[in-house]
Amino acid sequence: MLKILIVEDERPLAETLRYLVEDNPRYRVVGIAEDLPSALELLEHGEPDLALVDLHLARGSTGFSVAVRLNDAGVPCLFVTGRAPGFSMPDLALGLLMKPFTGNDVHRALALAEDVMRGRETLRPRLPRNLQLFDPEEEVDPVPAAIDLPPPRGLKARLERWISGPAH
Repeated sequence: MLKILIVEDERPLAETLRYLVEDNPRYRVVGIAEDLPSALELLEHGEPDLALVDLHLARGSTGFSVAVRLNDAGVPCLFVTGRAPGFSMPDLALGLLMKPFTGNDVHRALALAEDVMRGRETLRPRLPRNLQLFDPEEEVDPVPAAIDLPPPRGLKARLERWISGPAH
């Protein structure tokens, strides 16, 4: 059974996501958090295997900051968002599931994420149209090529640049 933490600040959407996830007996939601502090609290008690993380959260938290902290604790993330950033983030998440989605989209995304987490060759070649998996082997520059910036100094520096956007 895959234990899942949901990090979503819109309570009705979080409850709907819980219902869709737990519709499959292979998955169990261990908690719902609405920001970084509540996600870290649930991390200690729920011991999740995977987190479904919205990019825009309550009280100034972002999905990026949640993903950094969860990854540091060994919990991979799958972003769930209505607006995708224009760049890949394989060092932060396994992939990105776009809203709106169906229960079938959620189950297929979870199955693919589980395959990636367990190092299995995926037997599911068709991705939901609103799911993008990030390739950890792909070399990714998080900012547009037209901006001349020094190379990334690490995950924290790249995260700060992603959040702040292009320099003006």
